[in-house]
Amino acid sequence: MKKRYHGQMSESFAVGILLSLCGGFQDAYTYMGRDKVFANAQTGNIVLLGNHMAQGEWMLCIRYAIPIIAFAAGIFLAQKIRYRCVGQDRVLHWRQLVVSLEMLVLFIVGFWPEGMSLPANALVSFSCALQVDSFKKIQGNAMATTMCIGNLRSATDLLCAYTETKDKKLRKKSMQYYFFIAVFAAGAALGGIATRRIGVRAVWICCVLLLLSFVIMFIQEEESIDAGNT
Repeated sequence: MKKRYHGQMSESFAVGILLSLCGGFQDAYTYMGRDKVFANAQTGNIVLLGNHMAQGEWMLCIRYAIPIIAFAAGIFLAQKIRYRCVGQDRVLHWRQLVVSLEMLVLFIVGFWPEGMSLPANALVSFSCALQVDSFKKIQGNAMATTMCIGNLRSATDLLCAYTETKDKKLRKKSMQYYFFIAVFAAGAALGGIATRRIGVRAVWICCVLLLLSFVIMFIQEEESIDAGNT
């Protein structure tokens, strides 16, 4: 027996698209316009940090160490917000609070010139961490909107499973993962183009994408579930 219920839109396809565009945009923005530092890909920053440490280039180490620390701080704060807000009767969903904070942070970054790239990169990494820790699923499937390695693994796992089982549901899930990888790449392309043409203020485009996500999350999404699972 199927039962209808109204769920919050933070895991919807529309929000996932907007956040994936934003995730790709931020990585391109910091790499192209802020001293070739990754906003999301902390693995890349750690590799570059280790490389500069090996060469004794300590000032360059700071360029990569600070965004890594800021990313960890963003994860910590996102969890704190969730713990404090879940279960409470609030006008805003806790993920809307996170998106609001992310918008504020990126809006501030847009005012900082290229000479302030170190603190700018720290704030963008902080923003990305808020997003990646708060939005972990799209339509019930584990999905990242700020990086691709997990999505690529899941997509390919599911595709392989489909070739063995011919289960069309597996193929559909696989294509969804590949789709969001493509959306992330489109966001990176948009970020690269906008950063070259607009400069540091290009990050305000992310604020627009986040604002749209914030508004969409006021909508209650109707979903169908098995009554026996409620």
